[in-house]
Amino acid sequence: MYSNNPILFAAADAAVPLWDGVLDVILMIVFSLIAIVVVMTFAGLSVVAERKVCAFMQGRYGPNRTAIPWIAAIPGVGTVLRSFGLMQLVADALKFLLKEDPLPNHVNKPWYLAAPAIALTPVLTVACLIPCGVIYADSGKIPMSVADVDLSLILALAIGSLGAYGAVIAGWSSNSKYPYFGGVRASAQMISYELTMGICALTVAIWVAPVTGKPFSLFAIADSQSGAMWLCITQPLTAFLFLVALFAETNRLPFDMAESETDLVSGFHTEYGSFKFGLFFVGEYGHVAVASALFATLFLGGWNPLPGLSWPADWGWVSSVLCVLTFLVKVAAMIFFFIWMRWSVPRFRYDQVMRLGWQCLVPLALANFVFYIILRAAM
Repeated sequence: MYSNNPILFAAADAAVPLWDGVLDVILMIVFSLIAIVVVMTFAGLSVVAERKVCAFMQGRYGPNRTAIPWIAAIPGVGTVLRSFGLMQLVADALKFLLKEDPLPNHVNKPWYLAAPAIALTPVLTVACLIPCGVIYADSGKIPMSVADVDLSLILALAIGSLGAYGAVIAGWSSNSKYPYFGGVRASAQMISYELTMGICALTVAIWVAPVTGKPFSLFAIADSQSGAMWLCITQPLTAFLFLVALFAETNRLPFDMAESETDLVSGFHTEYGSFKFGLFFVGEYGHVAVASALFATLFLGGWNPLPGLSWPADWGWVSSVLCVLTFLVKVAAMIFFFIWMRWSVPRFRYDQVMRLGWQCLVPLALANFVFYIILRAAM
């Protein structure tokens, strides 16, 4: 008897967009959690890869004995996990969780406790902006990213730079000389090399602007390289300058001035231990993973397999899976390159780092920017 009630029909019509909105929020939360899990997985595997790669370069075995008894007893599986050092990751996690976690009396406690989370949060946020593939639908290409915004490139650089605040606050709140020096170095290094990264990002944007209507969108930049030359080929100097700046932003050798053991003990996290130190540790490797993904998106064609080639759209979900796998392989290769450089290049002095940033990279980036402006205008 209620079938012709106009009030119920109106309520039912209003409930549809409400449910759609709730479903969108749920999907965004799920995708965000997936992005965080992927970054944390890459960060954990990077720790193992760091040890295995450096051991290989120095003629050592690396971690190959750490084992969890009930897993190591599994025939075949336990041997593989132990020989590749994968159970070392569990041992490291347990060490950070179970070690004594003292709170020094001389520190500024609220900021001291907040600094590790401040260092890790920007990394996880930027991971939600990077597209790892594309879904081919009837309505067009749908990016595989949590947040597909028109200014995702600017947001990634802006949010990623906030990680330096974790180092600065950790150094200041420790009320100790060497951590304070490490925090100051981190802020100065970030300012120096963020300028180069910003100029390189503008260079990429002006180059892809005629091809796409969203020159500051990471998805649009990667998609513009589908079936075309990658930007590392058309803009080799831009890619090189951006890569050097990424090394400086991640505080990796030869740019680890903020935590240089030779002159600052451990830099900004000297006063930290146990789980809080583990957050800095995970944040550093997470930053490496996100930086690798960002470089692959901008200069290595994103999810495209080879320069001038792309996965066929008519393959449907198969192409989507291949896109994700291609992107992950590129990220893993970039992480290997980060590790390789750490164990190949000696640490710079602090004055050399500043001189390289201001007297070499910034002028080169500006000259490169002007060159591509003129070249684009002449085309």
